[in-house]
Amino acid sequence: MPPSLADRILGVALHRDQLHAEGYTDRQLRALVRAGEVDVLRRSWFVSRAADDAVREAARLGGRLTCTSLARRRGWWMPEGIGDEPHLHFVPGSTGPRPRDTWPGVAHWTQPLVPLGRSLVAGVEDALAHIALCQSPDAALALWESASRVEKLSPEALRGVRWASRAARDLAGRVNGLADSGLEVLVCAPLRRLGVQVRQQVVLAGKPVDVLVGRWLVIQIDGWAHHSSSAQRSKDIAHDAELRLRGYTVLRFSYAQVVYHRDAVERTIRRALAAGLHTNSAV
Repeated sequence: MPPSLADRILGVALHRDQLHAEGYTDRQLRALVRAGEVDVLRRSWFVSRAADDAVREAARLGGRLTCTSLARRRGWWMPEGIGDEPHLHFVPGSTGPRPRDTWPGVAHWTQPLVPLGRSLVAGVEDALAHIALCQSPDAALALWESASRVEKLSPEALRGVRWASRAARDLAGRVNGLADSGLEVLVCAPLRRLGVQVRQQVVLAGKPVDVLVGRWLVIQIDGWAHHSSSAQRSKDIAHDAELRLRGYTVLRFSYAQVVYHRDAVERTIRRALAAGLHTNSAV
């Protein structure tokens, strides 16, 4: 027996065609609307009163959640400072926000990479394409790396997509799927631009390190959820000590340092490079 119509729509928005395909009748739909349990937007979308604002905006305007709106919804790592305004995908020629509208969101007008169907959420590939054009290169790479891990998209699969923009093709070529968090990307991207060898998640002394620069400079990054129980913190300290005894230099940075004081982090790493610590040639 199908769930009650109210339960089926609770917290979401569904198209009339989808509800018909599931066996619900127009009479049932009208009764639910009269009872005040759902709103009807654009005459075809039945939206629960409990649906979030971004979903309601997508239904109202005829768009689909994309870019950073989809990234938040799917749990991708989100760089600090990105706004929470809705990002919606519209197909060229369709209706959407008019220039005179005071809509506080971002509209992405592109041909879809993935067939759309009846959905208020864009495909992952379309969201990545929009991120490539909407965000700074480093923030976009952090989001792409997170999407690669969360969505289980291999770098080879991403490179096989027919991306429409040069920015997306460049990101597809840079993704390696190794970043444990977007923080690693924010550290590694400027290092790679310097032309030094940068490797991620290399196993040293029995445990993976976040970043290995050259052969001897280890960079460890504590994420925002790194609450460090006493036992875990002791393990980190012991591993750092073992690495130092084996000749490695270990630099450990916090989430706050990488996100809010990235220039200072980069200066510290550059000083280590200038001292030859990545090649173990420090005098």
